[in-house]
Amino acid sequence: MRLDVVITNYTAYRRSLGERFHSNAQILKSFCRAIGGETDVTDILPEQVSRFLDGKGPITVYWHLKYDALLGFYRYALSRGLVGNSPLPTVKPKRPQPFVPYIYTEEELRRLLAAALTYQKNPGHLEPEMVKTMLLLLYGAGLRRSEALSLRLVDVDLGQAVLTIRDSKFFTSRLVPIGASLNEKLRQYLVHRQQAGHSQVDDAPFFVKRNGQRVNKWNIEQAFQSIRQVAGINRTDGARYQPRLHDLRHSSAVHRLISWYREGKDVQRLLPQLSVYMGHRHLASTSVYLSMTPELLAEASQRFEHYALHGGLQ
Repeated sequence: MRLDVVITNYTAYRRSLGERFHSNAQILKSFCRAIGGETDVTDILPEQVSRFLDGKGPITVYWHLKYDALLGFYRYALSRGLVGNSPLPTVKPKRPQPFVPYIYTEEELRRLLAAALTYQKNPGHLEPEMVKTMLLLLYGAGLRRSEALSLRLVDVDLGQAVLTIRDSKFFTSRLVPIGASLNEKLRQYLVHRQQAGHSQVDDAPFFVKRNGQRVNKWNIEQAFQSIRQVAGINRTDGARYQPRLHDLRHSSAVHRLISWYREGKDVQRLLPQLSVYMGHRHLASTSVYLSMTPELLAEASQRFEHYALHGGLQ
């Protein structure tokens, strides 16, 4: 059977189980292009698979993501008798050190917001006020980039100070309360948006370009990298990647945890609430923030020391 047909059938099977199956589907499409969709699935050689996995340059986490996608695919093909054996390598390279998000300081956040209004040498297709508002929202509400870009006017209830996040990363929707300061910033942007003549219908995108069209991920990512450079924010820890737009979400979670520690809150009790707020599927995804920065570790250490010496939380 042709490779492209088996991949199509496998993708449909995984999605029938309720999975979004987006990232792995993209990897399998790349595999199909690399091998040739018309190739019979039984004719694929281990050398071809290894070339696809290795790619160019050093081994990264992406090697393992590709391997896992192919592993599921070949398990499916084997279980249905479509192939007699798997051409996947039997020895996997050591997984690289996990990626460490960049946690912005409060001073760096101020520089980013200031740069958002001045980074364009010439007026571009993104309005600076829109860009600044999106950065505030990503940090202030801890949203994913895709969640902010998908917002419609009807999803932003400033009267109740709550956002409706629909069909997020794990096919779930949730309500995200926002603070008074962020609520006011969103209100100011809505006034600016209306004065610019953009659509006011409920289904209209909340964040729009100068032409009224929805902002896409490439627009905002490109703008953010320019803003970061204007703000003079760079990694100095030898990491392969510079600070990212998505790191605003991580910074939001870490800063909230630090604030809870300093306020004497029971962080372990509040952690599930933070997990729900951020739309995490598992509590473990939120727990990783507890050890993400030296500052947070210091706050946790002080809390534990007080608990050990005084027999209870502050």
